[in-house]
Amino acid sequence: MRLLPCVLLVLLISGCGIVKKKTSYSTTKKERSVSVEPSTDQTDDVLTERVRKPRKKRRTTLTKADHVINTALTFSGTKYKYGGTTKKGMDCSGLLYVSFGAHDVQLPRVSYNMAEKGKRIRIKNVTKGDLLFFKTKKRAKRINHVGMVVAVDDDEIKFIHASSSRGVIVSSLREGYWNAAFVKATRVL
Repeated sequence: MRLLPCVLLVLLISGCGIVKKKTSYSTTKKERSVSVEPSTDQTDDVLTERVRKPRKKRRTTLTKADHVINTALTFSGTKYKYGGTTKKGMDCSGLLYVSFGAHDVQLPRVSYNMAEKGKRIRIKNVTKGDLLFFKTKKRAKRINHVGMVVAVDDDEIKFIHASSSRGVIVSSLREGYWNAAFVKATRVL
């Protein structure tokens, strides 16, 4: 009786031994042979066609304006801080002062001084990188806010700026508040 469990145990152990998969190699080149046939599914043909004919990569050359905009966009969400020029906090002119300065374009530090630089342009002619100036206080005698155009889509002008209530954001000139406060646009690039 004791012998039967021992025999079963020996058979079980020998049957559960480590099994190695055998890979067949050709004798001349030592390469693996593949025995899988290709699929006849149409989706595979489409994928194969894409692999055979790679798409041409579009080369887009970034302009200086694109680089300045990309730098400014890295500050998106930064809280507003009067006189600030870092990710800890920044104001509207500080945002543009830092963004343009990172690309060797020197601007004055204050928005009303920035408004004196560059060439004045009509609003219908603005492009990416142009500056927009505003008077946001009812009886303001001079410009007190600035933003930079990041996109012109059809007739909508989007600009990045540091809002005192929402920090660094992208807004639209179509918004009533910004449209009413708009004074002029200039081109410094």
